[in-house]
Amino acid sequence: MTILVTGATGRVGRNVVEQLAKRGASVRVLTRDPDKASFPEGVEVVKGDLLDIDALRSALAGTRTLFLLNAVTGDEFTQAIITLNIARAAGVDRVVYLSVFDADRAVNVPHFAVKFGAERMLGQLDFSATILRPSYFIDNEVMIKDVIVNHGVYPMPIGSKGVAMVDTRDIAEVAAIELIRRDQAPGRPPITTINLVGPDTLTGADLAAIWTDLLGRPVVYGGDDPSGFEANMATFMPRWMAYEMRVMAERYVSDGMIPDEGDRERLTGLLGRPLHAYRDFAATLVGRGAAA
Repeated sequence: MTILVTGATGRVGRNVVEQLAKRGASVRVLTRDPDKASFPEGVEVVKGDLLDIDALRSALAGTRTLFLLNAVTGDEFTQAIITLNIARAAGVDRVVYLSVFDADRAVNVPHFAVKFGAERMLGQLDFSATILRPSYFIDNEVMIKDVIVNHGVYPMPIGSKGVAMVDTRDIAEVAAIELIRRDQAPGRPPITTINLVGPDTLTGADLAAIWTDLLGRPVVYGGDDPSGFEANMATFMPRWMAYEMRVMAERYVSDGMIPDEGDRERLTGLLGRPLHAYRDFAATLVGRGAAA
């Protein structure tokens, strides 16, 4: 059967599509602007978004399995509710949903609370679902690379508890594996939740030390106060979103994102390989900068 992928042009979604295509799955994507999207040969493209009801119905027709990824927006919860309602009406009963680490506990962070609401809806509507809960994306470091390299400061308020940052390539590959497993299952596997984490739990000081080593000059941790981080985010995103990022950072400082026992072993077992490490990604960023 065909698997529908939403959020297919983003960092995770495009890798999910590539992983599914590589595994021979029948893939359809829903995207606002097909002309700007580049997908592997054979991928079917439907123009629209999660609030375009007609396009959503068309995209879901004839599918059995859905990868639901919707971005952090002011109407994120509305998008999730509508999509799951229409999916259910279309006969789609298998879902892999991209949630977030600690969604059930960090309910003061708006998009965490939204994702936990969608998780509850999956259960209440009796979907056969895999809920993926990724920690902080390693790839987000692209946004702060210039501050690190040009000012010698690691600015993200990560704190001293530690965050097991995860690479989006690992997220996408686990998602593809779960999508195919559910799509091909003869029955309806029960809901399962998978924490998606990286191989190392790193503090703010650890991250500054990695960058110091890679750059060959001192990089200091900017500290736990999220005020500067919020102000910086507000220069290129809406104020409400910058505030939300601040609340998320405060959660890193107070609780961290620390894997449960067995999380890493479960992931390496699914992938059949080691997890991508933060240091390797940072080294790639440094290499790109040198090449430029």
